Amino acid sequence: MAETKQEMLNEVLQDLDRLTGIEGSAIVSRDGLIIISHLPTRVGKEAFSAMSATMLGAAETAMMELARDPPERVLVETKTTRMIITGASADTLLVILCRYNVNLGMLFIQAEKAVNRIKEILG
Repeated sequence: MAETKQEMLNEVLQDLDRLTGIEGSAIVSRDGLIIISHLPTRVGKEAFSAMSATMLGAAETAMMELARDPPERVLVETKTTRMIITGASADTLLVILCRYNVNLGMLFIQAEKAVNRIKEILG
């Protein structure tokens, strides 16, 4: 039996969640709507997804003003947490929450693999 796109996207997030130090992940639309979420229960998912899309959109606008290439990702860091927001397709974003001590190089590699899978799923 063929899996639905929603089920396949859920598997992408499940694979990310298995990585050490990952605290949550989500696929959101560029309009800021939740497509699928594996975020902690305490997170207001609607506001979180809207703000994530806004942050990447603001970074894209800033880089356009500088006549530079669009950003590949936005990285937000606190003393304990990192959040990575990256374009996953023309219409979607991948957001990953992780502990601060996660190896960023490895995380970027895993995020890129997830983005490629999302692109395949969504066409």
